[in-house]
Amino acid sequence: MRGIEFYKNFANEYESPETPMIVGGVIGPRGDAYNVGRTPDAAEAEDYHSEQILTFKKAGADLVTAATFSSVDEVIGLARAAKAADMPVVISFFVAKGGRLKGGHSLEEAIAEVDAATGSAPAYYMINCTHPTEFEPGLTDGDWTKRLGGFMPNAVAMETLDLCKLGHLEDGDPEELGGQMADLARRFPHINVWGGCCGTDGRHIGEITRQVGDVRRKLAER
Repeated sequence: MRGIEFYKNFANEYESPETPMIVGGVIGPRGDAYNVGRTPDAAEAEDYHSEQILTFKKAGADLVTAATFSSVDEVIGLARAAKAADMPVVISFFVAKGGRLKGGHSLEEAIAEVDAATGSAPAYYMINCTHPTEFEPGLTDGDWTKRLGGFMPNAVAMETLDLCKLGHLEDGDPEELGGQMADLARRFPHINVWGGCCGTDGRHIGEITRQVGDVRRKLAER
């Protein structure tokens, strides 16, 4: 609760009518996001995640972001818990190399299944903790992509478990990553959340901001 209060005070100091600031709480999966073993079913996940969601609500958070999830059943339970608590929720999937979740679902299948089971409870979906060259194959054409709202990639294309064992951060090429995100901005002009995950720092965010911003300005001028 003290963390949410800190960021609320920070937001109140710097936000404006033109640039409102939303304070969210982040929830991770119950188990290991990368080495998926046993995952909770929807009922267990709803019960497990409801306590933290209610804690965030009591603390005054504006929304909950569930990041680095691989299990569709767990996401269904979490989304139901957020809906029951009347808390906006954003779901960010961990999409493995080849564009599929660790559980085998395609991204399109995962989003469709969660929406069907929860009455489209998530505000939108994101992808995090994987490189654009790894998750891009999962971005098949179709109206389902309108449910995507953000990309938060790793700095390099490398198996996540291998990254965890390195003992240092691999930062890749910030300019190249910015260009890859700009390509996604051309393809998905409705996306509003552009960030970074493992290995990224101010250089990467700066390049993403610059190159995605250039794309969005050119699209707006058409």
